Amino acid sequence: MEHKAVNALFLGPKSENYPVFKQMLGYMMDDYAEWRRGFHPDDPLVITPSDQEEEGFQATVREMRQVLVELAGLLQMTSVPWFSPRYLGHMTADTLMAANLGYMLALLYNQNNVAYEGSPGTTGLELETGRQLAAMMGYDPAQSWGHLTAGGTIANYEGLWLARNLKSIPHALRRTVPELVAGLDDWALWNLSPASILDLLEQAKQMGCFEQVRAHSVRGQGIPAGGLGKVLVPQSKHYSWVKAMDLLGLGQERLIQIPVQDDYRMDLESLRVTLEALLESHTPVLAVVAVVGTTEEGAVDGVYRIADLRDEFSKRGLSFWLHIDAAYGGYVRSAFLDAQGSFMDLPQMREELQESLSDWPSDHIYQAYQAISRSDSITVDPHKLGYIPYPAGAFLARDRRVVELISYFAAYVFEEAEDNPQLLGSYILEGSKPGAAAAAVWVAHRLVPLHWGGYGRLIGSSIGGARQFYRSLLEQPLFSANGRNYLVLPLTEPDLNIVVYAFNEQGNADLEVMNALNQRICEHGFRPTGPLLSSDFILSKTSLEQKEYRDTPLAFLRRFGIPEEEWRRVGSVFVLRSCVVTPFLARGATFETYWGTFRQSMTKALETL
Repeated sequence: MEHKAVNALFLGPKSENYPVFKQMLGYMMDDYAEWRRGFHPDDPLVITPSDQEEEGFQATVREMRQVLVELAGLLQMTSVPWFSPRYLGHMTADTLMAANLGYMLALLYNQNNVAYEGSPGTTGLELETGRQLAAMMGYDPAQSWGHLTAGGTIANYEGLWLARNLKSIPHALRRTVPELVAGLDDWALWNLSPASILDLLEQAKQMGCFEQVRAHSVRGQGIPAGGLGKVLVPQSKHYSWVKAMDLLGLGQERLIQIPVQDDYRMDLESLRVTLEALLESHTPVLAVVAVVGTTEEGAVDGVYRIADLRDEFSKRGLSFWLHIDAAYGGYVRSAFLDAQGSFMDLPQMREELQESLSDWPSDHIYQAYQAISRSDSITVDPHKLGYIPYPAGAFLARDRRVVELISYFAAYVFEEAEDNPQLLGSYILEGSKPGAAAAAVWVAHRLVPLHWGGYGRLIGSSIGGARQFYRSLLEQPLFSANGRNYLVLPLTEPDLNIVVYAFNEQGNADLEVMNALNQRICEHGFRPTGPLLSSDFILSKTSLEQKEYRDTPLAFLRRFGIPEEEWRRVGSVFVLRSCVVTPFLARGATFETYWGTFRQSMTKALETL
């Protein structure tokens, strides 16, 4: 399989590819200037050479230059150096040169993808990228629906918005065209599958009753007194799910958090027990959310088993919407696809991966990514592992007919085989959005294909770097400073490219002391009051709270010699978090260099305590 040269995709940690970037940028600006000149070339100049020679003109130009110099200084002093392998903090890295250039070029045209009259070019690109992402996730692009959002939070809202509206349709059918649901009691109506509900809506449409049905659904009538059912999420869920329950009027008390195991994946036995209890009590389930790449740990839930549970419980009379929150980990699915977009079998994949990864993916991760296509909707963020500038999230739905439930333009949104870009603004949450983001994603996908030879190779490099970082923590867990010994341990083996770990002084059994130690280490690497470029290494951090994770962190703390009573007393453990998103850390010589500087930086931080 042909591979893209990762070195040619980025400006580079030391601006190694600046000549290429500058040449491309100059070409773009020349081309854009000619576009302006070419629009009715016989029109006279509005700004003449004599205007440009006037002192007021020259003074304004000087002032503009000064303001930009001030901004450049501010940005250089305060911006995060995502581009460097020394940055091992949040889920952000350097962005693709092609994506940056595409964004900058489209920015000049200032297109708004919600108003088709203002974005006839980039709205089409947005819908095209939606189809590309749907295909990457295993959906049929001819039957599915996808578009870009400001980020994963908006995409999660859209997933629950669709699930909410769809769940209310069967009872709306009873009130408007009862013959379509004759013989079904309340419980049966609550538990029709998404596909069955959409099929019934097709019949209602043919009967000319579609608008009446929508008017009697939650869209027109609001949330019924008894609610629409529970929403099940893992404890590792993104905070946007809590907000979504509020914003969509579902009520946070209807959000059930399923415990996670020691590997921070959803505990599927707990999910089964919860579903059994809800089935027994005749409590509807609106949706189950699986996470592929948790925000804090990068964990991948067992999507394949969750999908199996959905099939099993649907046969037993309990049906629900299945959403995959793959905001972070979605693009990783490209590593599982061959050049034709087919999901590779595991031996073939291991053959492709052998040059960079020898022990990834595990059977669990392989099966989880294979099963993503069995979901009803997906969140994925191009501005995370797509290496594309903000804002660029994406929402995908397996069955495009569901979008009719939220359309505010017409009942028949998809009469044609192709998406109609003129209708985009009628069925999304946003009221304005930059066409530049769509252009950036489109350019990136054209240059870096969504299969192993493109994005898969790029992301595989970052996963390889994370695994080297993880193994190095295991092999060299001791740090010495000022005559004291400190132990560093990873929280769990990374599923993707996030490594979570913590330090503790050997012999310390006080959790508050351990938390304070790690907080000081983190502050040593991130100085918000000074130039970030003065930092040796930049890390991120998080806290694993008892109220969120229950007793899952106990196993981690016991490895440090922290007793259970300390966990009960403090109820929180402060940990360090390194998202190894950079593709450059994985190289042998490069990794050894940066691993050595990491140890030196951590030792320096410990010496200041």
